[in-house]
Amino acid sequence: MPTDSRLKAGPGALQSRGTIAATATAVPPHTMTSEEARAQVGRVFNIEEYRLEVMANVIDNSLIRKRHIIFPLDYTITPRSLSKTNQEYQEHAILLGQKSAEDCLANAGLRPADVDLLVTVSCTGFMIPSLDAHLINRMGFRSDVRRLPVTELGCAAGAMSLTRASEFLRAFPGKNVLIISVELPSLTFQRRDTTPANLICSVLFGDGAAAVLVRGPLASGLQILDAETYTFPQSLDAMGFDLRDSGFHILLSKDVPSMIREKIKGLAERFLARHGLSLESIAGFMLHPGGQKLLSYIEEELNLPREKTQFSWDVLCEYGNLSSATIFFILQEWLTKGRMRRGDYGLAAAFGPGFSAELLLLQST
Repeated sequence: MPTDSRLKAGPGALQSRGTIAATATAVPPHTMTSEEARAQVGRVFNIEEYRLEVMANVIDNSLIRKRHIIFPLDYTITPRSLSKTNQEYQEHAILLGQKSAEDCLANAGLRPADVDLLVTVSCTGFMIPSLDAHLINRMGFRSDVRRLPVTELGCAAGAMSLTRASEFLRAFPGKNVLIISVELPSLTFQRRDTTPANLICSVLFGDGAAAVLVRGPLASGLQILDAETYTFPQSLDAMGFDLRDSGFHILLSKDVPSMIREKIKGLAERFLARHGLSLESIAGFMLHPGGQKLLSYIEEELNLPREKTQFSWDVLCEYGNLSSATIFFILQEWLTKGRMRRGDYGLAAAFGPGFSAELLLLQST
């Protein structure tokens, strides 16, 4: 561990569980701007005039400038069977996942054969064999690489995978972990579903992939010092998917932002206090932007200046909500744009079905 005095918290030094040493992101070629989304709502959804006005306001207030999508807009909104969309998911998840993985390994100066644990994360499609198995064959990972495919944790899965990587590296400190997240929510689009949850999510989510290389504690980057999961009691119906013949149908309670607003300050303060830290000790907040309302609520509850959360807003604006991959897009901004000095602490937070929160304490090296 470096000897900088800020690398100590409370009565003693925190022990690194691994370091986020490299990242890479990949997005599909097609985009949908907020102006295009606003213009298409009335054509796509058969809803009353007043609901169209509500949707227009939602789009305007989302602060999302554009989102990336796998296919052109006209094809994206065309109803297709679950078998067809899942075939499309498999094809493009492999391609985007491979692109992000190759770029991440190049950024880290490593080869696929150097990876000891391969973690793949997604919730917007289904494939067995899982994505990691496909990439082992395509990219030349070792036959004895350990594998951990993660599904069903939604937007929290990216942060959770960092926790699992750090635990692996605590047991095997000389190893390398590659995490690949691919989310293609445009393939879950449901034109005939006019529930509030589907309408809202149709203007929030975008497609993309990201990869993260987590190494032993002596690497430079963002060290993972601690992690915590909190599952909200009696919250199963807050978020999820309902799988039907027509595909994935989003389940999302309007109460989610308020649920997080009520708990986030206590969760963050207790988590940090275990290490003698406070919210004021944190230089950077890597917050998953489920939407602008949620991000605003967290800022208000934690009394955060915008400069400590700006990259979350930037990712929301340029990509929308990328589900589990979002936290990796945000981490890449913090890693590459030099906002944190050596020894500065960061707090990452993401939320997903369960309903749960995943918190990570990070430190720049």
